[in-house]
Amino acid sequence: MSSRLVPALMRRARLLVALVILVMPSALPHDTDPTWSWPLDPRPEVVRAYEAPPHAYAAGHRGIDLAGKAGAPVRSVDDGVVAFAGAVAGVEAVSVDHDGVRSTYLPVAASVRQGSPVVRGQVLGSLLIAGGHCFPAVCLHLGRRHGAPYADPEELLAGTARIRLVPPSGPPPVPPPVATAAPGASLAAPVEAPVSSPYGMRVHPVTGLLKLHDGTDFAAPCGTPVRASADGRVVAVTYDPAYGQRVVVDHGGGLATSYNHLEKASVRSGATVRAGASLGAVGSTGMSTGCHLHFMVVVAGAPVDPMLFL
Repeated sequence: MSSRLVPALMRRARLLVALVILVMPSALPHDTDPTWSWPLDPRPEVVRAYEAPPHAYAAGHRGIDLAGKAGAPVRSVDDGVVAFAGAVAGVEAVSVDHDGVRSTYLPVAASVRQGSPVVRGQVLGSLLIAGGHCFPAVCLHLGRRHGAPYADPEELLAGTARIRLVPPSGPPPVPPPVATAAPGASLAAPVEAPVSSPYGMRVHPVTGLLKLHDGTDFAAPCGTPVRASADGRVVAVTYDPAYGQRVVVDHGGGLATSYNHLEKASVRSGATVRAGASLGAVGSTGMSTGCHLHFMVVVAGAPVDPMLFL
């Protein structure tokens, strides 16, 4: 082969490689959409916004609640891998990892398995009623995490993404004190029994997870009558996988009480009750380790320490 032919062949080979690179799909990653798609279709109403806790173990609303319908398909907000699909403290949930950012969905009956890759808009499961934050209404709780800290999902959702001048997991404005939220509210103890577990962060005795204990436990024997703490209207008599048989009473002014793990209920939804009226009997239904009453006080939709009112 002549010395002139070799350089010519080399130039032709380089040209061919360049042409192949131009026409083949790029191996480099494409720019990704920085926003999330909505997990429910059509775009749902945000019925409760994100409320960052003042510190890691304080109460807060670590996500957003989206109005929905029971059985509605719940879709992944972005491409990722299913990190979890199952029950947490009796509530069915799905979690998807998106390269270090994690989205969580509950209550959802999963149709995907842990470790499965998913794409944006893919159905993860169907929306449930039991275990929802808006019960008896139906809503999807959507969460967002960067490692350990929680962040506001609305910052990434299409059509709502916005710039913040503070870290997304930083503290929100200080809420008003309970006395301001429910002026003059005073409640009677629902049972005469010692407190066995107070309101606050604890390791759940059934799941072993560190989570907020959203009420006060009274160590009363099964069958002990449970009485309304104040005048009000019964707004729910239902069974929840975690709370068991429960009765919820609305006292007006944004104040409600919930009586959980009951053996049985003796009232119906819609009934008007007076303070001291029988609501049911102490039991050990739902996620319970023994006979007791789990008593909750809810102000403006958020659980607070019942002992502030008793």
